[in-house]
Amino acid sequence: MRRKFLVALILIVPLLVFGQGNGAETASYWDVFISSFKSFANYTWNEITFQVTPWYVNYFWWLVVLSLVVWLLEIIFPWRKNQAIIRKDFWLDAFYMFFNFYIFKLVIFMAVTGIANKAIGDITGGDLQRFALFNMHEFSWWIQLVIFFIATDFIQWFTHYLLHRFNFLWRFHKVHHSVEQMGFAAHLRFHWMENVFYSPMKYLMIVLIGGFNLEMIFVAYYIAIAIGHLNHANIGLSYGPLKYILNNPKMHIWHHAKELPKDRQLGANFGISLSIWDYIFRTNYIPEDGRDIELGFDDMDKFPKTFWGQLFYGFRKKGDSL
Repeated sequence: MRRKFLVALILIVPLLVFGQGNGAETASYWDVFISSFKSFANYTWNEITFQVTPWYVNYFWWLVVLSLVVWLLEIIFPWRKNQAIIRKDFWLDAFYMFFNFYIFKLVIFMAVTGIANKAIGDITGGDLQRFALFNMHEFSWWIQLVIFFIATDFIQWFTHYLLHRFNFLWRFHKVHHSVEQMGFAAHLRFHWMENVFYSPMKYLMIVLIGGFNLEMIFVAYYIAIAIGHLNHANIGLSYGPLKYILNNPKMHIWHHAKELPKDRQLGANFGISLSIWDYIFRTNYIPEDGRDIELGFDDMDKFPKTFWGQLFYGFRKKGDSL
């Protein structure tokens, strides 16, 4: 663990201090690091204090209001009626929502992303549009919305599948699968390294399909978060015939099932917003009503129960102390 942390420092610090090897680049990379940190901090504060325009790009309060609405639906229409309103690990999951989308990004992720963007720009000459296979700028906003939503969701489905396919990635993804009682906030309980895995894949997609309208991207993002909240909520929805297109709680509960058949040992139902990918690639699995199935994975009793215990989980090899 300590060795890997030192390796990360060895790789990042020279980039910050020396840039690409001369004094002119030193200030440039450092300025990007500082400005990215400050910009995200200022933007977050503006969201909290209702100073963001237009109003519908205020993700902070969208997340708060959405969470309260879905929680209210859980209370009024509970699928698992014996599950407590304040279920097991409710507050842990609530903290994860704000950690993964704000605290982690504020502390390091946005700054490192800014440096990565500059490095890529320096390498490519700063004109990423020349790598685009398509330019969506010429299309109407609703066509952009549909294409962006579908393309992003497929990228996430594929990345999600990889998280289950390779042991190194699965060690981080186990944090999400450590949920023992399902509820809306479980949607955003995931290891911070998943940001590192998902983001480059989505970034590549945006480069290859360029010209998306920024406000439309916000709308697509909101829709995905809403669907994700509902998929994890204690609500027995399946959407009728639309279940073959949209992911839903009755399908996603089986993704978290502790017991799966031998031909599904790597998992099933990897869809994020859309279920259609699982039906296309035959990773769908809904054998029966999964309302009361046991969730998690083997050796759950050995998995850390606290946020601090899970924070660096995944970097440890099997058998290392927690």
